[in-house]
Order: sequence, then C-alpha cells, then structure tokens
Amino acid sequence: MKKLASLCAGLLLLLSTSVFAEEHAAAALKHATDAVEHGKAGHAPVLVEHAKLALEHALAASIVAKSIPKNHLDEAAKELQEAIDHGTLGHADVATTHAEAALEHIKAGQ
Repeated sequence: MKKLASLCAGLLLLLSTSVFAEEHAAAALKHATDAVEHGKAGHAPVLVEHAKLALEHALAASIVAKSIPKNHLDEAAKELQEAIDHGTLGHADVATTHAEAALEHIKAGQ
C-alpha cells in the first residue's frame, strides 16, 4: 500500500510540474507578444515592461521544463534580456527584433 501511495504521489508531482511550466510559458508568450506589438509601434518603455514580465515567466517555466522546451525557454530568456537592454536604451527597433526572436523560441518550446 505504501508503494502505491508513493507511486501516485510521484506521478502527481511530475504532472504538476509540467502544468506549472505550461502556465508560465503561456504567460511568457502573452507578454512577449505584447512586447513585440509595442515595439513595432515604437514604444520602447512599454516593450521593456512586457519583456521583463515575459522574462520572469520564461525563467520560471525553464526551471521546471525539460529537454528541448527548456532549451527554447533558455534561449527566449537570453533574447528577452537583449530586448530589455536595447529597449532601455530607446532602441525600439533592435529591441523588437530580439522580442520577436524570443517569441519564436517560446512558441517552439510549447
């Protein structure tokens, strides 16, 4: 009986971690999309706000993700950091390019 309970607990833990990754990846996708939209409109400060939120969620998803999705989330995090850096400098066009690259990685990681 103890083995069955341990097995069930282990399965629930594995399933719950993938749910957390999916929730964070979905939030990262939304904020990265918003960052791209604002970047295309030339709104660098708003792009930075959304890129920061997307970065937080991408990193949280990366912690519990595995294999290829984890690699894509890690790459998305790097691109989002570049978007933040360039957006902070007011380079909306370059920041948008990095946000678009991050968006593609997030999509590929889902």
